[in-house]
Order: sequence, then structure tokens, then C-alpha cells
Amino acid sequence: MNLKFKLSIALIISILSLIVFSFLVFIISAKKIVQFDSTIISFVQGFESPGLTSIMKLFSIIGDTPAVIVLSLVVLLFLYVVLKHRTELVLFVAAIIGSAILNLILKYLFQRARPDIHRLVEIAGYSFPSGHAMNSCTVYTITSFLLWHNISTRAGRTILIIISVMMILSIGISRIYLGVHYPSDVIGGYFASGFWLTIAIWFFQKYQDKYGRNRRAPAKG
Repeated sequence: MNLKFKLSIALIISILSLIVFSFLVFIISAKKIVQFDSTIISFVQGFESPGLTSIMKLFSIIGDTPAVIVLSLVVLLFLYVVLKHRTELVLFVAAIIGSAILNLILKYLFQRARPDIHRLVEIAGYSFPSGHAMNSCTVYTITSFLLWHNISTRAGRTILIIISVMMILSIGISRIYLGVHYPSDVIGGYFASGFWLTIAIWFFQKYQDKYGRNRRAPAKG
């Protein structure tokens, strides 16, 4: 897969993510997604039990900022110490910090109130897009992206993707189950993350290509 094709894919994904996110904003503003949100919340919370509530609270904690910071530091150390990566650290840090900042900006821009149907935990702040969904999607996706080329077997890569997808979905669903986010908040978080990540990866790939060409260029004089 050549660089031009990779960049094209990243650009297409970013545009599609932005389109879907914009569509979500429109139907939320027009109150045309109320029935969808209510139906999904009722379905997810229909499985409520003490045991499942404990599990969902655990996934929610994993998606909290302190846990994300700890996970990010572990990944940073692994990339730097074990894999000897350097430039990848810039992409990782930019992706994580940029995602968190973008989420705060979007929350204060839209100021959507949290659902008040059946909350199992109490939390303040605005609802859209879900910070847990957005940040978990960013962390696990960028980690998978950076580790992908260091895993030589198809089975290893498959396990990496499965674990990442399971964590992203579980953290998102936990927020719906606990009654602190609408499903559209979670979906919006995923697509906002997808937009930001693909933009960050696009610039990173462009930089790597330019840096590589400069290093290969013969010295003049």
C-alpha cells in the first residue's frame, strides 16, 4: 500500500466522519433523534442487574481521564523504551491531547444537557459528544495504529483489533447503561475522534514522507 493511497484513505475517512458528525448535530438540534435515543437507552438499561452495573462502572472508570492518562504513559514508555520509536511519540501525544481539547471545545459549543431518565451515577458537565467515547476511541485506535507494524502475525494483529474494538464499544455502552449519555452522544464521540485521528495521521504520514525524502536526498557540493 503506497503512501498516496494511505493518504487518500485517511482523507476520505476524515471527510466521512465530519459529514456524519455534522448530520448528528443537525438531527439533535432539530430534535429528530429523541425516539432513537430513548429506544436504545431503554434497550440497554433493560439488562440492568447489580453484577452488570458493577462491570459497567468498571468500564466507565477505565474511560475516565486518570485511567486514560495512566494507559497513555504506559504506551509512551513501551513505544520509547521497547520499540525505540521517536517520531511516533509526537503523533501519539498530539492525538491524545488534541482529542481531549477538541472534546471540551465541542461540549461547550453545543452545551447539550445530559439525559435525566434513569441515572445510576451522578456526573456534571455537558453531554455531547461523549468524552469517554471520544477519548477511548482515540487512545485505543492510535495505539493499534502504532503497534500494527510491530506485530508480524495475522493472529496477533487480529487480537489487537478485537481488544481495541471491544474496549471502545464497552466504554461507550457503559455510559449509556449508567444513564449519563445519550446514544447519539457516544456515536458523536466516535465520529469526532475518527475525524481528528485521521487528520493527525494524515499530517504524520506526510511529515514522515518528507523527512524520509530529505534524508535520502544526496548532499550538494
